[in-house]
Order: sequence, then structure tokens, then C-alpha cells
Amino acid sequence: MVPQSAQRLTESDPAATPQRAFFTDDSMAVLRFASQALAAGMDAALIVLTEIRGGAARPLGAQMAVREDGLYCGFVSGGCVEAAAAWEALEAIKSGEDRTVIYGEGSPWFDIVLPCGGGITLSIHPLRSARPLLAVLAALEQRHSTTLRYFPHSQTLQIGTPEGETGWERGAFVMHYRPVTRVIIFGRSVEAEITAKLADAAGYDVHIDDGSRLRTTSTLIDAHTAVILLWHDLDRELPLLTAALAAAPFYIGALGSRRTHEKRVRALTERGFHPHEIARIKAPIGIFPQARDASSLALSVLADVAAARSRKPE
Repeated sequence: MVPQSAQRLTESDPAATPQRAFFTDDSMAVLRFASQALAAGMDAALIVLTEIRGGAARPLGAQMAVREDGLYCGFVSGGCVEAAAAWEALEAIKSGEDRTVIYGEGSPWFDIVLPCGGGITLSIHPLRSARPLLAVLAALEQRHSTTLRYFPHSQTLQIGTPEGETGWERGAFVMHYRPVTRVIIFGRSVEAEITAKLADAAGYDVHIDDGSRLRTTSTLIDAHTAVILLWHDLDRELPLLTAALAAAPFYIGALGSRRTHEKRVRALTERGFHPHEIARIKAPIGIFPQARDASSLALSVLADVAAARSRKPE
């Protein structure tokens, strides 16, 4: 069944047919797609999930980008409204005016029912300039958090500071962006190799080090980095732990049993580290214990990293 919104647009412009360019829910990819369209002389619109009522498949601030030729990327739901939202974006591009669309609960239309039973509100903004998007992309490339502020009354986007959370703030919808998660894996083993492959498949920025490039690798550690130590040798990992504790990664995990970790704690204490610093180390590493094979260990470790990344800073 063709949604009523799609029928209205088809009648006005039968040549316009939204088609997905590629699958992604990465905000950097969405912004890059939109900025590249503008650079090529094409019009484009940004679609942002600005309100959730009940359940929803995507978080507040989820985004899509739609080009004037109908190609789009991104998700604002589980896939049930994206095509209809792209139709609405094409109409917004043609009119040059922002618009707000409601799907599911609270919608005036009965043609789209969200499987989760809730409702969502989308803000659609025909892009007037690529500058705010390029500023966000540049900040993320430099490993800095940043924000975009959408002002519906003035129909503008502005770059902002990275404080606060995604949501409405004094008449503006604030979208927060963080750099891609970086994963640094120390080790020379099948566990390290499989963990690196799985992290790469998850879209992380992956670096693997056998311990020979410690000075270079340690410069990569920042607040958006997870440090994973998969050594079976406590003496070899101590310089790596020292470098990690001296930096500020959001996650440090180390392989080994509880008895091994007790030895690790004693060794780090002798090196002058305080208990609250040592407590930053997750050991034994992972979300479930006794992962004996490499694949299970990799899943356990990266699930732990993802969970730590999703937590709000204290």
C-alpha cells in the first residue's frame, strides 16, 4: 500500500521517486552524503527525529539525508517510514520551506502505523548551506565532540558547543555528535586478531599493536578510545597499562583471572597508582566470564566496550 503522503507527492511530481542510496545509521555518513550533494550543486534536506512518543526504533536525534534526485540515506525508524519521509523531504526541497511530519501516535494519517506502537515527530530542513555540516565533520575528524542546533522558527542550523544532551533547548533542537569509537588492541594472538576484525566490522577505528609501537600508539588514546589488553604476560602489559592510565580512555580492559588481576593491582600500586585509578581497569575483561575461545572472548569484550560507550559521563 502506498502511503497517502506518497500518493500526494506522486501526483504533484511523478518523476520523483525516493530510493535508498546505501544502508547506514551513522550520522557522519549522513552528513557527509548531504554535504557532498550540496558540493555537487544539488539540493538536499536533513531529516531529524525530534520527538518520540512511547517506543521507537531509533534514538532522539536520528537522521536522514535526502537529495533532490530522490536518493537518501540514514534511518529515523526501523525502516517503516523512511520512504514516506523522503517524499516529504522532496516536497520541502521544492517549496524551500521546513516542515514537521508526525507518524504513528498523534498522526492525522492512518496509512503508517509504527510496529512499536508509539509515535515520532520529524523535522525536515532543506539545507541552505553546507557550512554547518562541514564544521561538524571537521570537528569529528579532529576527534572533538560537537553539536548542531536546529532553529525551526528561523529555519537555520548553527554549530554549537558539545555540552548537554540531544533534545530541545530554548526553542532549538540540539544534536550531539561524538567521534567514532577508537579501539586500541594490544596483543599478539588469535584473540587479538579476531577482536580486531569484529571491531572493524562494527565500524570502529581499530588499531592493533603487539607492544612494539607503544610510544606511537599511546598518542592515539583519547576520551573516545577503548584500550583492550589481550596479553597472557603481566610483565609485558604493565608499560601499556601505565600509558593507558596516564591518558583518559573511556574504557580499559585487561585479560586474565581475578588472581592475575590481584597481581596486576599490586604491581600498579608499587608503581604509584592510586586505587581509584586502578579501579578504571575492567578485569577480567568482557561482559561474561570464562570466555575460553577467541570468538566468544571478542564478542564479550566488544559488547562491554559498546555498553561503556553508551553510558552517560558521570
